[in-house]
Amino acid sequence: MKYNMTKKVCYSIIIAAMAIGFTLIAIFGIDENGSGSAKDINLGLDLAGGVSITYEIQEDNPTSQDVDDTIYKLQKRVEGKSTESQVYKAGDNRITVEIPGVTDANEILQELGTPGSLEFLDSDGYAAWANGEEYTPLLTGSDVKGAQAYTDTSSNSSSSFGVQLTFTDEGSTKFAEATKANLNKIIYIVYDGEVKSAPTVQSEITGGTASITNMESYESADTLATFVRIGSIPLTLQEVSSNIVGAQLGHDAITTSLYAAILGLVLLCVFMIAVYRIPGVVATIALWIYTAGVLILVSVYDLTLTLPGIAGIILGIGMAVDANVIIYTRIREEIAAGRAVESAITTGYSKALSAIVDGNVTTLISAAVLYIFGSGPIKGFATTLAVGIVASMFTALVITRVIMKLLYNFGFTDPKWYGKTVHKKTFNVLGIRKWCFIGSIVVIVAGFMGAFSAAGKKTLNYSLEFVGGTTTTFTFDKEYTQAEIENDMIPIIKTAANVTEVQQQKVQNSTKVSFKTKDLTLDQREAMENAVTAKYPVQDGTIVESDTISSSVSATTKRDAFVSVIIATICMLIYIWFRFRDIRFAAAAVIALIHDVLIVLTFYALARVSVGTTFIACMLTIVGYSINGTIIIFDRIREKLKSANAKTDITELVNSSITYTFTRNVNTTLTTLIMLVCLLIFGVASVKEFAAPLIVGILAGAYSSICITSALWYIMGGKKRGIVNEQPVKAKTYEDGAQV
Repeated sequence: MKYNMTKKVCYSIIIAAMAIGFTLIAIFGIDENGSGSAKDINLGLDLAGGVSITYEIQEDNPTSQDVDDTIYKLQKRVEGKSTESQVYKAGDNRITVEIPGVTDANEILQELGTPGSLEFLDSDGYAAWANGEEYTPLLTGSDVKGAQAYTDTSSNSSSSFGVQLTFTDEGSTKFAEATKANLNKIIYIVYDGEVKSAPTVQSEITGGTASITNMESYESADTLATFVRIGSIPLTLQEVSSNIVGAQLGHDAITTSLYAAILGLVLLCVFMIAVYRIPGVVATIALWIYTAGVLILVSVYDLTLTLPGIAGIILGIGMAVDANVIIYTRIREEIAAGRAVESAITTGYSKALSAIVDGNVTTLISAAVLYIFGSGPIKGFATTLAVGIVASMFTALVITRVIMKLLYNFGFTDPKWYGKTVHKKTFNVLGIRKWCFIGSIVVIVAGFMGAFSAAGKKTLNYSLEFVGGTTTTFTFDKEYTQAEIENDMIPIIKTAANVTEVQQQKVQNSTKVSFKTKDLTLDQREAMENAVTAKYPVQDGTIVESDTISSSVSATTKRDAFVSVIIATICMLIYIWFRFRDIRFAAAAVIALIHDVLIVLTFYALARVSVGTTFIACMLTIVGYSINGTIIIFDRIREKLKSANAKTDITELVNSSITYTFTRNVNTTLTTLIMLVCLLIFGVASVKEFAAPLIVGILAGAYSSICITSALWYIMGGKKRGIVNEQPVKAKTYEDGAQV
């Protein structure tokens, strides 16, 4: 670990360059366009506005299934522009698409296209279609799953361009039958009343995929693929309006969130330095690099950042300290055990590695599953989560190690700069396990019973994103500012209509403003209209428009969220089983995870916190975060079991493992709470709705890690590994003050 002067200078320059370079890139970017900078980050509809497109359904009395399928396929399509896009039904026959972070409505419309009817016709069907007669298509758009243009690089001829088609299961069967019946004949692809392609069938095609070859150029192939994709929507849609809308939240929301972030970061650094001294300074530098690095990654990968996303990044700053706390706690224990500082640093990083890797890999597994199986905000959350995890692991395992060695080589060799942890007493946590189990069950059951009796059958307070509501649009006689809308109009609406949640959307450079509320009765609607127009008159000749809107979080998105969490939990269970070679560790961890989720659900039910899109992000955060503390304790148990034998007191082994990791669990909880409490105090309403449940979840996770998980492993059979003794053995004290 000894560095000569050359190494000290080189490493110092590298760390300084990273800290300063990342900061400058985060501020100014890497080119004249500002790419990679914080200002280049795509902001969501709530922060910066975007494009809103409304389509009208052309079919009469469409089925609910066709409407749901259309909304889902539109949602999947616009995810290419932003994972935070929203698609929902407006009124009886309209669908609205909102795409944040973009301002060119014409470009979006051109890329998205106007979804129309798509049909595959044989020669007889084509003749009937051309003559306006009745016909039965071979396939329709609902039979097509996807279409993609391609270039065959193995060929240099004009036939190297084509379109790859993918069919649904039912469509695969239909297409196989159609190609078998039309060998060497033409199948016409008709989109919205116009023939777009007329390929000749070369052979019977089975397997659910097909290629249209001999396209004259890649552009023509891409155009055909686009028509097929947009025509695969079950319903025919006609664009009726497209607007550039303003931010749903004003400048104050961003400002207060930034203030909360800065204050939380400062308090976090002060806490780390006060508690860990030199390692705390190292953590502060690493946090600086981490924060700048995350902002750069979010910008470079074009992730769309919403207000809850900002809260998530701020939370990630608190979570990034977790690995540092694990390492520094280990270093202190090694110093207390009599090791020299140099040896303690090396050993501390080595012993902390497995716990850090296991904790972060389980969370990465969760993020990967959520990204693969999720949609919309779930996919966006998973991406941001993965970026934060990778960045935090790099800074904790690489950056802090280099900085720590540098400071040691610059003369900070005295143990007083690092501190030491002496465990004078082993906590008998297993002795109170019965009361911990009973307490958790009582809290969860009593909480849900109380919420159910207070709210009837509506246990949770669902927001507009989950249940839909009413949108009321005013065309005023002049344009009003965002501040006037937020600070005056919305309070008037809340009072007049007796509602607690109002979302607004202002059309840019227009006098039109829409307000979304929960379903209003006729009396509520009239009261709201009269109260608003009394102070803010509408434009002459216009009427106040009112429509019922569906939830923007579709049933499919809810299903995807549920399925993703289940699959992620199973994958984490398998990973823990594989790493710890004991299914009981995995089962105990998953049960504790369910415990934490139920505790947070109880809080949502009792506190009547609004359940919206942030609810999904909150629950997924807890699923990823609550497992970390458990793994730290299990890692220590695993380490001690390696030297255990038939006479080992397993009760004492588990209690000492909990005791040795207690400081780490408390400190990492405090570091995360610092950031969340700042958000709760200084954040706007939507941020508080994110911060409050997370505070409950973090506290529940700390409690379950210490009091529940190890006890579960113990009663599920872990105690059979040695002689059981409910009383802790007395800690042995060595001459250097270390205790084991």
